[in-house]
Amino acid sequence: MAVLNKIRQRSVFLIVIIALALFSFVLADVIRNGGMVSQKSRNTIATINGEDLDREQFARQVEAYQRNLGPNASTAQAVSMVWDMNVRRVLLEEQFEELGIRVEEAQIKAMMAEQMANNPNFTNEAGMFDENKLREYVATLKTTSPEAYQQWLDFENSIAKSARENIYLSLVKAGVGATLLEGEQAYRFANDNVDMEFVNIPFTSVPDSEVEVSKSEIKDYIDEHPEQFKTEASRDIQYVKYSEAASIEDEGQVEAELGGLLQKKVEYNAVTKTNDTLPGFGTTPNWEMFVNENSDIKYRDRFLFKDNLPQEHADALYNLEEGETYGPYKDNSYWKVSRVVAVEQIPDSAKARHILVAYQGSPVGGDLSRTKTQAKELADSIVNVVKKDKSKFAELASEYSADASNKEDAGDLGWFVPGTMVPAFNDFVFTNSKGSIGVVETQFGYHVIEVEDQTAKEKAIKLATVAREIQPSEKTMNQLFAEVTKFELAARDADFAELAKENNLEVKPVKEIQQLQEDIPGVGPQRRIVQWAFEEDVEEGDIKRFDVADGYIVAQVTGVHKKGVKSVEAASSTVIPILQKEKKAAIIKERMKGETLEAIASGQNVEVNTANAVNRNSPVLPGVGSEPYVVGTAFALEEGAISKPIEGQKGVFVVKLLKKTSAPEMESYRPYANRETSARRTTITTEVFSALEKAAEIEDNRAKFY
Repeated sequence: MAVLNKIRQRSVFLIVIIALALFSFVLADVIRNGGMVSQKSRNTIATINGEDLDREQFARQVEAYQRNLGPNASTAQAVSMVWDMNVRRVLLEEQFEELGIRVEEAQIKAMMAEQMANNPNFTNEAGMFDENKLREYVATLKTTSPEAYQQWLDFENSIAKSARENIYLSLVKAGVGATLLEGEQAYRFANDNVDMEFVNIPFTSVPDSEVEVSKSEIKDYIDEHPEQFKTEASRDIQYVKYSEAASIEDEGQVEAELGGLLQKKVEYNAVTKTNDTLPGFGTTPNWEMFVNENSDIKYRDRFLFKDNLPQEHADALYNLEEGETYGPYKDNSYWKVSRVVAVEQIPDSAKARHILVAYQGSPVGGDLSRTKTQAKELADSIVNVVKKDKSKFAELASEYSADASNKEDAGDLGWFVPGTMVPAFNDFVFTNSKGSIGVVETQFGYHVIEVEDQTAKEKAIKLATVAREIQPSEKTMNQLFAEVTKFELAARDADFAELAKENNLEVKPVKEIQQLQEDIPGVGPQRRIVQWAFEEDVEEGDIKRFDVADGYIVAQVTGVHKKGVKSVEAASSTVIPILQKEKKAAIIKERMKGETLEAIASGQNVEVNTANAVNRNSPVLPGVGSEPYVVGTAFALEEGAISKPIEGQKGVFVVKLLKKTSAPEMESYRPYANRETSARRTTITTEVFSALEKAAEIEDNRAKFY
C-alpha cells in the first residue's frame, strides 16, 4: 500500500516522464527517416497551389496509361500525360470552386441522354432514349459487378467534369472578342496595299569577322532581356559509346558451326545404347524440322523470285537445282546455308477474290453458332453455285463472307505477290491457273477462292535456310567490359576528350539536358543517365559507366546549370547572331550614302527593286521574303517620300513609297470583327490552361521518382 501511495503522490511526475520517453521515441523515428518534411516528400509527387498529389495514386495512373498506350510507349511518356492531366484537373477545379460553377443532376442526365441516344440498349421501341432502361442497367451493375459499377460512376464523374469545364470555357470565351475598330483594322491590314521601291543591303554583305561580340556584351544583353533567357535547371554532358560487336574470331566460329551442319554426324542413343548416324542438312528428308531446330530464323514456306534473294548471292542461289545447297554465306548479321527444296514456274503476282466462311471458335467467328462441319458444307455449296454462275459471287460474298474488309466489294483482294497470304491460300492461287475456283481451309475458316488473273509465269525457288546470328562471344564481351572499365578509371584522372581520341572513340557533347528529359541524342531513351546527372552529389567533371542495350556508355558531366537565367555560355548561341546583326546594321547604315534610291544602290553595288500591291497581312518583298517592319514603315510614309535606313529581317532597307491604295469603306466591319473573334476563341482552351499553369505555384518532384 505504501508503494501505491507513493506512486499516486508522484503521478504527474511519472506522466511527464512517460510522455517525454514517447516523444523521444517518435522524434528518433522522424530523424531516422529524414524528418517530417522528408517523409512528406517521399509520398508527394507534386504540390500544386498547396494541393499535394499522392505518389502512389500517381503511380497507379501511370501504370494504367502505360497499359492503354501499349508496349511501345515509355514510362516517361505516360508520366508526362498523367502529369498534364493532374495539373489541369487541380487548376480547373480551383477555378470551378472560386467561380461557384456547379452541374445539376438534370444537366448530367441531359448530357448522358445525348451520349446514349444511339445505343440500342437504352432506347425504346420508338428509337428514343429511355431513362428507365438506363436506371435498370445501372442497378444491375451495382448488384452484379462492383468493378463495372465503379467504372460507371467514373463515367458519370467524367461527364460532370466535362460539363463544368464547358461552362468555365464558355464564360471565358464570352469575354473574348474583337471590337468594330479591330474589325476595321483587320479589314485594312488585308485590303490596303502599297506600291514601293526599295534598296536592300543584306547583312551577309558584312563578314562575321568584322563584328566581334564580347562576353560582356552578351551579359549586358541578357541583363536587359532576362525574360527571354529564363531557364530550368540543366546539365551538359559528353559521352563515348562502346558497342557490342562480334570479333573476327566470333564470326569464324559461327561459320564453322554452320558448316558442320552440312555433314552427317554420329550421336550416342542412350535408349538403344548404340550410335546413330544423323543426316546433315544437305541430305535430311525433313528439312523443315531441321531448320526449325537449328536456325535462329524459322522456316518460311514461300517461293522466291530472283529479286527476293540477297543481292550478293542471288545468282548462286537462283541457279541451284532442287536438292542442292549453298553456303555458308554471310547475309547482313547472319551466316546462312540454304538448300533448294522446290523449283516451280509461277506468276510473280495474281489477282483473286474470296468468300470467307467462318464458324464458332474461329478467329473471326464472332457470335456465330455455325459449326466447323456446317461451315465446310456451306463453303462447298457456295463453290458449286459460283462455278455454275460467277455473277453470283458478289451477292454471296456480301451475305456469307466474314471478311468485313472486302465483303461488300465482291470479296476482291486485288493484286498480291507470293507469300502475302497464308500458305494454303497462297498455294491455291499461285499453283492453279487463271479462272480456277475452289475451297481452301486456313486458321480463319473456309475460303471460297476464285483466281481472277495472273501475270506470266517465271522460275521461282523455295529455300530452306539455316541462319545463325553473328553475336559476340562471352570472351569478346569480357574483353569489352575490361576495356570500358579501363577507360572509365583512366578518364577520372585525364582529359576525357584527349583520352577518347587516343582510344579512337568519338566524343558526343549534349548541351542543356532537362531534368525530366528521357532521350539522349545519338543513343535514344537513357533516363538513367539523366537521373544520374541531376543527383545532388554529382558535380561537374564526374564520370560514370552505364550499361545500354547494345553496349556501354561512359558519360561525363561537363556543366551544371541552376534554375534561373542562362549563363553567358549557354545563351551565346542565341545572343551572338542578334548582336552581330545589330553591329552589321550599324556598319551598313554608315556606308549608305546618297539622297536617292539609285544613288544608294549604286554606292552599294545593288539594284533598286519594286514591290507592288503589298499588304500588311502578307508583307512579302520580291526576292527577299517576309519583312513586316519594312512594309509597316512604308505604310507610314507619304507618297514619294523616302525612308531612313530600316533594319529588317534580312538586311538594311531604304524604301520609297510610290502609291498607297486604301480599300473602300464598308458599311459595317462586323463580319471582320466576328472573324477576329472566332480566330481568338479557337485557341482559348490552350491559352487559358497555359495562363493558369504559368500563374500557379507548382513544386514538381517527378524527377525523384521517374
